[in-house]
Amino acid sequence: MFKIYTTKEASATILQRDNALDAEVPEGIRNSIRRVFGEDLTPEAAVSRLLADVRARGDEALREWSQRIDGVEVNPLLVGKKELATAVSRIPPDLAHALQVAADRVRQFHDHQPIPQWTTGEMGGILGQRFTPIQRAGVYVPGGTAPLPSSLLMSVIPAQVAGVPEISVATPPGKTGAAVPDIILAAAAIAGIDTLYVAGGALAIAAFAFGTETIPKVDKIVGPGNLFTTLAKRQVYGIVGIDGLYGPTETVVVADDSADPAWVAADLLAQAEHDLLATAILLTPSRPLAEAVQVEVGKQVETLSRADIISVSLTHNGGIVLTADLDEACQLASDFAAEHTCLAVKDSEGCIGKIPNAGGLFIGERSFEVLGDYVAGPSHVMPTGGTARFASPLNVLDFMKISSIIHLDDATSAQLSPLAARIAYAEQLSAHANAAVKRME
Repeated sequence: MFKIYTTKEASATILQRDNALDAEVPEGIRNSIRRVFGEDLTPEAAVSRLLADVRARGDEALREWSQRIDGVEVNPLLVGKKELATAVSRIPPDLAHALQVAADRVRQFHDHQPIPQWTTGEMGGILGQRFTPIQRAGVYVPGGTAPLPSSLLMSVIPAQVAGVPEISVATPPGKTGAAVPDIILAAAAIAGIDTLYVAGGALAIAAFAFGTETIPKVDKIVGPGNLFTTLAKRQVYGIVGIDGLYGPTETVVVADDSADPAWVAADLLAQAEHDLLATAILLTPSRPLAEAVQVEVGKQVETLSRADIISVSLTHNGGIVLTADLDEACQLASDFAAEHTCLAVKDSEGCIGKIPNAGGLFIGERSFEVLGDYVAGPSHVMPTGGTARFASPLNVLDFMKISSIIHLDDATSAQLSPLAARIAYAEQLSAHANAAVKRME
């Protein structure tokens, strides 16, 4: 189930990056599309149809498609403040406490993020940049095979810290009826959200992008989701902003012979249980550790509730890579640019600088990735699919925009005007040049 690879074998298989959005569509997804639409459509075409219908018919389209997709009649589409508040009392007290601690730590972490607003008078007059929050943010909280209150906290709270005045949250209906699970409602209340909308996947993205009678149009959509959610975000980008395009979740563990094989195996299994496409990879120069982890994975998986999902995930997307040394393991980890990169090594400080590409860097076996999922503090919404080469975890700056400040004094304006005119004439833009020349007369 959990194979040991050479570096060469892994580079051609599990470490080979594919575009998850353009990969071959699993038969299960094809069957779902046929069931909902009554014909063979690509996922992109199916999403386009949903977006167009919600744009044209608003709430009516949301209700009809929710019935066809989820088998649930959603009415009303809005969950109000009173119902959110009472949900906290309907979940176990220890769970409510855990969610509150998580919310407090996420808020405390993001409160420390610097907002580099500045001006300078050293260039003639005043130049600088101003940060202002976006006005309306739409947060999508996936349901899928399990409710994810942690995703709500990790997405909503950075927006609140940024000062976004209007935050809308959407999540799918529960699998056993129209009701949203109490744990999601309670998380919304703990985060300080007043209203929540019941819409799933591409339908929620469409409602946020275009607005409906009930769900307000937003300026930016954030949050992870399944293939249809991600395709919908890609198609509405430009109409609204998005935080990123998230693929299946992934963890890379870099370990040496000091690592605890049972702990390493547990961390890999935790990642693999997310879904069939999740990736869990161990990079190590230690064959004894590799073999011990392989044995531990086999033992532990038998005790887990989502063993079937884990087995498929580890077989098709996971594995152990035997590297020549720790330097090669670090290089492979950085090249892969995983959402989560975990260091279970004696000299973690020596490895940190060798892995510039990682959505989150989890240093030491006590700083394991599951803590990052729930209670450590940073948002767990992180770049996937190798995008950690250029993208960042969701943070306060995702909910802010920069305006450049240009307020030149008269002398500097006079000095720069001839230079601007000269460049404008070179670009054959005479009206541009004219605007500068008029100031020179």
